[in-house]
Amino acid sequence: MLENRSCWCRPLPLPPFSPLVAALPETVPFVGPEALERRSGITIRARLGANESGFGPSPRVIAALSEAGADAWRYPDPENHDLRYALGAHLGIPAHAVMPGEGIDGLLSLAVRLFIAPGDVVVTSLGAYPTFNYHVTGFGGVLQFVPYAGHHEDLDQLAAEVRRSKARMVYLANPDNPMGSHWPAPAIAAFIASVPEGCIILLDEAYGETAPDGTLPAIDLDQPNLIRFRTFSKAYGLAGMRLGYAFGHPTLIGGFNRVRNHFGITRPGQAAAIAALGDRPYLESAIAAIGRSRESIAAIARANGLEALPSATNFVTIDCGGDGDFAARVLAELAQRAVFIRKPMAPGLDRHIRVSAAPDAELELFADALPQALRAAYEPG
Repeated sequence: MLENRSCWCRPLPLPPFSPLVAALPETVPFVGPEALERRSGITIRARLGANESGFGPSPRVIAALSEAGADAWRYPDPENHDLRYALGAHLGIPAHAVMPGEGIDGLLSLAVRLFIAPGDVVVTSLGAYPTFNYHVTGFGGVLQFVPYAGHHEDLDQLAAEVRRSKARMVYLANPDNPMGSHWPAPAIAAFIASVPEGCIILLDEAYGETAPDGTLPAIDLDQPNLIRFRTFSKAYGLAGMRLGYAFGHPTLIGGFNRVRNHFGITRPGQAAAIAALGDRPYLESAIAAIGRSRESIAAIARANGLEALPSATNFVTIDCGGDGDFAARVLAELAQRAVFIRKPMAPGLDRHIRVSAAPDAELELFADALPQALRAAYEPG
C-alpha cells in the first residue's frame, strides 16, 4: 500500500504572470453597494451611487427578456446582426459603422487593446472615469493627466497635452462623470479638430440622452480618428445587462472584430437592446423622470446649505463646502444610514459628493439621512 506523502512535498512553483501584469496591483475600480453591505452588515435602502436608473427599463424590454429566456440554451448571434441594424437605424448610419459590446467599459478595453502598445501615451482628465485608466495601464499605456478647469474637463489643455506628449489616444466624456457638466457641440467639434489625426479620440457619450439639446455633435463617419460610445445603462435602465455601442469610421469600427469576444452579448441582451430602442415614448418618460429627480436632489442640497452643480447627466454633484476629507466623512455617514452614494477622488474635485437620480422613495431616504450625516461629519468622533 502506497504511503500518502503529499504532506512532505514542497508546493509546486506557480507560473509567473507576464512582466506587465506582474507589476499591476489587484484592484477593482469601484466599491459597489454589495461590497459595502458585506463589510458593514447594513442593507442599502437608497442605491444612489452608481448612476443606474431606478426607474427601470421599458415594459417592452421586460417582455422581450421573458420571451428570450426560453431560448437561453442557444448561443447568441456572434455578429449581433439585428442589433447592429437597429442601432444603425437609430443613429441614421450604416450598420457596419456600429459595434455593440459589453457596456462602454468593455468597448473601452477593446479600443485600448486595438491602438495602445506598451509605452504609448494616453491623455485623460485627472478625476475622469477611472475604469478607462484601468484598461490603459492593463495594456501598458502611459497615462498623462490634465486637471479640470473648474467643474469642466479642460478641452484646450487636453488638446495641448496631446500635442506636447505626442499621445496616441485621448479620452473625453461629454457630458462628464463625475461632475455632471457638459460642453456644447461646437466646443466638442473644435476640440476634435484640434487633435492631430494620429491620435485616437475616444468620446464617451454615456449620458447623451439626458443632456440638453445641442450637446452631441452631428455624426461624421469620415472623421478618421474618432470613436464615440453610448450605452443602455443610464436612461434606458439596463445597467445590469452590460450593453453599449461604439460608432465611427467603418474601418475603425471594423477593427473591433479583430479582438472582441464574439459571444460577448447574450441572446437576452440583444433582444433587450432592440426592444429598448423600439420604445421611444418610454425613453422620453424616463428622461423626464430623471429631470424631476435632479431638481429634487438640488432642492435637498439647498435645504442643507449645500451647492448643487448644474447637471446634464442622471446624477447631481453636490459641493459639501469643505475639503475632501469632510466629503468622505459625509459619504461614510450616509452609508451608515443605508444610503449609498459616491464621490470624486481627484484633488480639487474631492470636496463634492455625487447623487444618482432615483424614484421619490429613495430620495426621501436621502433627504432624511443627509442632515444627520452632515452633523456627524462636522463632529467626527
